[in-house]
Amino acid sequence: MQDQATEVTAAGIARLAGVGRAAVSNWRRRHADFPKPVGGTETSPSFALAEVEGWLRKQGKLAEVPLRERVWQQLAGHPEGPLTALVHAGCALLLIHERSTVWLAASAGSDERLARLLPGALAQVLTPRLGAVAGVLMPGVGPPDDVNTSDDSQATDRGSTAPAVNTAPTNPDVNVPDTSDTSDSPNTPPPLLPSVPLLRGAAELAAEVGARQAFEFLLGRHLDANPRQYTLTPAELAALMADLAGPARTALDPACGTGALLRAVDTRPEQWLHAQDSAPDLAALTALRLALHSRAGVRAAAGDALRADAFPELRADVVLCHPPFNERNWGHDELAYDPRWEYGFPARTESELAWVQHALARLTDGGTAVLLMPPAAASRRSGRRIRADLLRRGALRAVLALPVGAAPPYNIPLHIWVLRRPERNPAAPEVLLMDTGRFAGEGRGGPDWAAVREAVLDAWRAFARAGRLAERPGLARSVPVIELLDDDVDLAPARHLPPPAVADGAEQLAAVRERLGETLRLTTDLTPSAADPAPPVRWPLTTIGELARAGALVMRTGGTGGHARLPVLTDTDVLAATAPSGTLPESDEDAVLTEPGDVVVPVLGGGSVARVIEEATAGAALGRNLVLLRPDPTALDPWFLAGFLRGTANNRQASSYASTATRLDVRRLQLPRLPLAEQRRYGARFHALDEFERALRHASRLGDHLVRGMYDGLTDGTVAPD
Repeated sequence: MQDQATEVTAAGIARLAGVGRAAVSNWRRRHADFPKPVGGTETSPSFALAEVEGWLRKQGKLAEVPLRERVWQQLAGHPEGPLTALVHAGCALLLIHERSTVWLAASAGSDERLARLLPGALAQVLTPRLGAVAGVLMPGVGPPDDVNTSDDSQATDRGSTAPAVNTAPTNPDVNVPDTSDTSDSPNTPPPLLPSVPLLRGAAELAAEVGARQAFEFLLGRHLDANPRQYTLTPAELAALMADLAGPARTALDPACGTGALLRAVDTRPEQWLHAQDSAPDLAALTALRLALHSRAGVRAAAGDALRADAFPELRADVVLCHPPFNERNWGHDELAYDPRWEYGFPARTESELAWVQHALARLTDGGTAVLLMPPAAASRRSGRRIRADLLRRGALRAVLALPVGAAPPYNIPLHIWVLRRPERNPAAPEVLLMDTGRFAGEGRGGPDWAAVREAVLDAWRAFARAGRLAERPGLARSVPVIELLDDDVDLAPARHLPPPAVADGAEQLAAVRERLGETLRLTTDLTPSAADPAPPVRWPLTTIGELARAGALVMRTGGTGGHARLPVLTDTDVLAATAPSGTLPESDEDAVLTEPGDVVVPVLGGGSVARVIEEATAGAALGRNLVLLRPDPTALDPWFLAGFLRGTANNRQASSYASTATRLDVRRLQLPRLPLAEQRRYGARFHALDEFERALRHASRLGDHLVRGMYDGLTDGTVAPD
């Protein structure tokens, strides 16, 4: 039975049918029997998913809704909101993952029966796996009579109060207890009834791809659809932080978000993962994600860990944390006498140092904490006393500067701090400082994570073994603590590292100068000849939209992801004429791949830019805010097309200024109607102009390189002044 309550927007209908949103608008105008809106607003209405599916099938526009898409639309249109729906789906998937026979017994029958039996069925998994948070995940779930929960006193781990994992018996009891609350009226529908179609769909998806993968798909789709609501830790960064921390039987993330850091921890026997977040929904999602990921015991709690620590007695082997940055209201006034401030009471502006000390307070002696920090925390004067005490007592072991683009905010080179709770041994006399900025990627593609990972782990492991590290110019060195204990206690790595090796610096500059000379000579050769005056020409014009409708070209928009990670051509790459540098999330949709002869146009920024794809760029996926035009070579010359699209007047009349950002309506761009032979004459001239422009850009980059190298060489003594 389809869920009549599940709603879908026009964008969702377009995704279901594989068309653009404009097509959906046309259907609404042209077809009197198109489903009427059931919600939303006048400008953004929503429709009943079941009615939309029926109409699309009747019109022959939809053979069958893809399973993933149907489940996602049920989740996105859930009457209680997508987060609640995601939690419900996660609970059901955990039941399917661990007690499939219980799910089968409960789901064999009507939707009403399944909704009535679900609380009892879920209790058999949620309570032993997740403890007290089970009731938060699914109201009405409590310890069932047939579940044997362990005595907390028998399962403590270095101060943890978490009970041992109660694994499912070999022959689980499929007589599901009915613990649902039917209130006073026998006709009251079970509370979970609106979620049943979603849960059945999630079960189908789990049968196809696995319960864990089904939940990761739904969670990832939700995060992609709401990018501004969450501060995510990229998977590559989470894996690096977990590797720096090392193996752990007990791990804690006091600001867990969606659980990326704890999910990156290597699984071990009898492992316990503790998570806390101020947002109850995120704590619930993290608990489900971790329980699906491994057999580790999971304890998750909602609440601000600084103000309301859920694990005050815990002593973990590892603490991983991506804390909120620059918070003024972190509890400065009410926490002045908190025992966690062993290294000094943090100033109101030093919330990150409060998180550092919270992490140290939750470690066992010798345990490791790894935190992602803003670079200002390494040098702000208000935190110098705490930084100094962390150094003196041997708690701070390393400060590692990441490349720009490693994590949000992407325009700032964030730091990783590695700390250890001091044991009785004397404090280590040196601290590892490292700057991986050289591994930053071009454009928006993010850093070279493989290079970052190799460099950081190699330096950290060598330092951890010996207590010091031989100097690696421009990259890393171990600094004696005494050198850092000045008035500022500035721990920014770049300020303490020697410059990169400059062997043969003068020779390298000579090579750059020679390449610059060659490029300038090429630029001179490519300089356009003097323009011959000609009277204005009044050509008959057409638009890109008309050409697309006539089949002379195909229009595609980018940014939809793909089945595999591919190089992505971003709008920044197009504007700077550089190689593809971006990434897109993996999805079940097909990416738009570029081919030689395609013309790519950025739609934001108000500039007049169009790029013809050549062999070197072909095969890259099309990024966001780009439109691809694929001309029919028997009707349109690509260089002719790109050249006329770059006309300033053309762009001005096709641009929209309805908001603070200028957006280009590519369909309104105009072209003259010319025979193919005449197009090719213009195309050859436009191609020559493009080569001249590329040579100028290359000369500019070489010139910048030469000027910077000369300044650096003269100031560090590797280049003589005469």
